[in-house]
Amino acid sequence: MADVLDEALLAELETIAVELARLGGQEIRAALGKMQEVRYKGADTDPLRFTDPVSDVDARVEYMIRERLAESFPDHDIIGEEMDHRPGRGHDFVWAVDPIDGTANFINGFPLFASSVGLLFRGRPVVGALWCSSSHTLEAGIYHAVAGRDLRFNGAPHAPARSPLIRRRLGGEPYADRQRLSWDGRKTGSAAIECAFVAAGLLEMAWFERPNIWDVAGGLALVLASGGKAIERGAEAWRNFQSFAHGKSELADWTMPLAIGSEQALGEFTASRSQISKALAGPGSDRS
Repeated sequence: MADVLDEALLAELETIAVELARLGGQEIRAALGKMQEVRYKGADTDPLRFTDPVSDVDARVEYMIRERLAESFPDHDIIGEEMDHRPGRGHDFVWAVDPIDGTANFINGFPLFASSVGLLFRGRPVVGALWCSSSHTLEAGIYHAVAGRDLRFNGAPHAPARSPLIRRRLGGEPYADRQRLSWDGRKTGSAAIECAFVAAGLLEMAWFERPNIWDVAGGLALVLASGGKAIERGAEAWRNFQSFAHGKSELADWTMPLAIGSEQALGEFTASRSQISKALAGPGSDRS
């Protein structure tokens, strides 16, 4: 298969991704205010570990998304958060699905969560569609994009409007040092929401300590389409993100420190992290 994807195919894939994100959003909205069945991953071996909740809605949404993809692209692979089934392992196209990103928020009624659908081509994010419980319009909606095209919100192009009168913006950096960084730190509890907010211009940047591929695959497509950058932390230093496929490693096992945002914001972020690392390492250290 060629490295450059056909425009008509990309348009079809984006349409399907938006449909899947909308399906997730519809199920989430229908479940709001109702009693949810909730379990906690790992709690069976550690009764005190109640930090990774899964609701019955998570599983239902992922099942419905998988069923829909099987109708249109039965040979494509799928990596989902809640189900291990891989229908097309080794295929060039891999869908990365997080039925509810921000489940802890969702089950507690805290209104920041998303249903995220990302499509990878040979490990690179090429299509993303995120139903978000809130947006720049203060309403739920779907941010979506294809690699190399403009970001869209509910089908219409969206270009962030930035007021020059705002001197300090917001960044998804929980340990933001006001002396070193030009933004104030915020975290939402949803990596997908923060990716969408960076793409939409609501956040200057965001960083995630060790996300899973389904947390950020769809959101990365949005960030890159909106002109943003992504960097990941390698063994020695931060480097430009190229692909989720590192050598022969399994895509589903990808997890690395990741930061997204404008080039200027990411420059500030990496410089700040380097200074913090040197301070923790003590005098004479050159570690970054």
